Amino acid sequence: MDEGKLFLVGTPIGNMEDITLRALRVLREADLVAAEDTRRARKLLSRYDIHTTVTSYHGHNEREKAESIAGEVGAGKKVALVSDAGMPGVADPGFRVVVECARRGLQVEVVPGPSSLTASLALSGLPLAGFRYDGFIPRKRGERRTRLVGLLRQGEAVVFYEAPHRLLETLQDLAELAPERTIVVTRELTKLHEEVLRGTASEVLASLGGEKPRGEFVVIVAPGGEDEAPPLPGLVDEVAALVADGLAPREAVKAVAQKYAVAQREVYSAWLDRKAET
Repeated sequence: MDEGKLFLVGTPIGNMEDITLRALRVLREADLVAAEDTRRARKLLSRYDIHTTVTSYHGHNEREKAESIAGEVGAGKKVALVSDAGMPGVADPGFRVVVECARRGLQVEVVPGPSSLTASLALSGLPLAGFRYDGFIPRKRGERRTRLVGLLRQGEAVVFYEAPHRLLETLQDLAELAPERTIVVTRELTKLHEEVLRGTASEVLASLGGEKPRGEFVVIVAPGGEDEAPPLPGLVDEVAALVADGLAPREAVKAVAQKYAVAQREVYSAWLDRKAET
């Protein structure tokens, strides 16, 4: 029996021409293509006259499908895994079937391809000796701001994905928490309406003109420093998080003030103002 193999195949993030010769060969020779979106996968395969059978593999069935696909690989089949766009397993389904195949001692091979993450970083024009990737940040405002405060203290660039209906809120948070920091936002890379916006968060917001954002966005925040204290709204967010964890407000204020070497009275005053607003 031929030895099976799982292939992680990178596919275009927009422009259909951005697919490698190797990816086309693997997709053509595979016994099965497991796709996050079967309609999109069939469109890609049809473009290149590939007629491999397609099955679904997405976030809602990943747990069960990981076992069945690993079973196919174990039975000697060659299975190509593709996501909606880019690389499977990077902010997309994929890791469960990789783990399952590895657990069974089955072969897994990567077929590199386009990535909106690395494409955005290349376009950013920011110093990138290192960077922190954070996937999709939290949806809820309080959790999102707490995460952003932590990310902004990294000594390297931070990159994350954001949905169009949350982009304006996230940029507003960044405008308050890091008003001087350079932000780069990319949209619809390799597509007809590709766009790159650079500036402070406030400047990027102004560039968007208040219109409802459309498309797929990557947000990159320029490096800051561990000693850089967030503006008061960010400090108050940290106080609120500590209070939510059970710490007394005055103790929480003291801890945050000492952490960033800022005046305790300023943090406490800002905390009281926040309480009054709510």
